[in-house]
Amino acid sequence: QVQLVESGGGLVQAGGSLRLSCVASGRTLSNYRMGWFRQAPGKEREFVARISTSGGITYYANSVKGRFTISRDNAKSTVYLQMNNLKPEDTAVYFCAACLRTCFQASAEYENWGQGTQVTVSS
Repeated sequence: QVQLVESGGGLVQAGGSLRLSCVASGRTLSNYRMGWFRQAPGKEREFVARISTSGGITYYANSVKGRFTISRDNAKSTVYLQMNNLKPEDTAVYFCAACLRTCFQASAEYENWGQGTQVTVSS
């Protein structure tokens, strides 16, 4: 299995930016499709963004489209989530996830997960 470790979370004011990183180890990252999910207190985990193995195809939840950008550097075994124009409703624990097979927006499709990083956006 691939091990995933997220970093880059923190406290930011509304309108600010953060860049999350997800470093993979144990397996070759380029074999995996990667996703970012988030979970706010009392809510279910929700899809944020997904990127293909090469990085050429990306998908976003409507709630973050135009504000967040997912990218990857397979040479560094790292996936990124650039978050701009953050809103208080973006407050959540953010998780990166990896899958070898077909996966899209459903968390159950992803086989490997990181521990998450907290993002808090103040108004």
